[in-house]
Amino acid sequence: MEQIRIYEPNKHLKQGINIWKEMFQELYEFRELIWRLFARDISAKYKQSILGNVWCLLMPFVAIGTFMYLNHAGILHIRQTSMPYPLYALIGLSVWQIFATGLNSGANSLVGAGDLVTKVNFPREVLVIASMAQSVFEFLIKSVLILVFFFIFKFAPSWKIIFFPIVLLPLCFLTIGLSLLLSLLNGVMRDIGNIVSLLLMFLMFLTPVLYPVPANHFLLLKLNFLSPLINAPREIIADGTIHQPLYFGIASVISLLIFLMAWRIFHLVETKIPERI
Repeated sequence: MEQIRIYEPNKHLKQGINIWKEMFQELYEFRELIWRLFARDISAKYKQSILGNVWCLLMPFVAIGTFMYLNHAGILHIRQTSMPYPLYALIGLSVWQIFATGLNSGANSLVGAGDLVTKVNFPREVLVIASMAQSVFEFLIKSVLILVFFFIFKFAPSWKIIFFPIVLLPLCFLTIGLSLLLSLLNGVMRDIGNIVSLLLMFLMFLTPVLYPVPANHFLLLKLNFLSPLINAPREIIADGTIHQPLYFGIASVISLLIFLMAWRIFHLVETKIPERI
């Protein structure tokens, strides 16, 4: 028998909890589109670049080298770290760039899609997820460099490194959730993309990415729930334990709630997106 689908105004508001089943089903049905958008973005990003993927390895070297010089010159004082500092900074910066790159590209994903959003009918959140996949891909490239640093500095990570992807999940949920919200705002006010880039630059220095958390860490560092999300993956590699499990648990719950709330809001206003882009 043929299935008859009836369209009516605000139908998605009347489905209640069943809307979540529809949202997950849509993502599964469009999984191939996510892959193709991801491949397109990666190809376009490095298409006419001489160094190609090497660029995502050069940027961490510049940042780490700058901090090492400032520490050596006495301008900054970086405390003792749980692993050789270059390795400590590389892991922290690689994890941070999952968030920063994913948020930056995700916020611009709808605006950058152009006619694809206005002329083709598909769940628009796949654009944000494809941009997130791009930042994860760049992290996988950096992970090769991290393995090289393990050999150079003769550092043996904890066997609990196998839990690294699980500990990284809350940060990915937070990134996708914020990207969904910011991509909507960017469609209404195009300045959002530039504001996000500016805020990420300041936020990086307020988050212990390239330095360990001070013993008497100040209030801003306590309120910044990105801190445990950045530190926990590094701590799992260093000694196989999360030093502040409660703090990390609270940050993880907040990240998951932001993701679910943002995805629901995005799905509610999805039909209005083509009118604003």
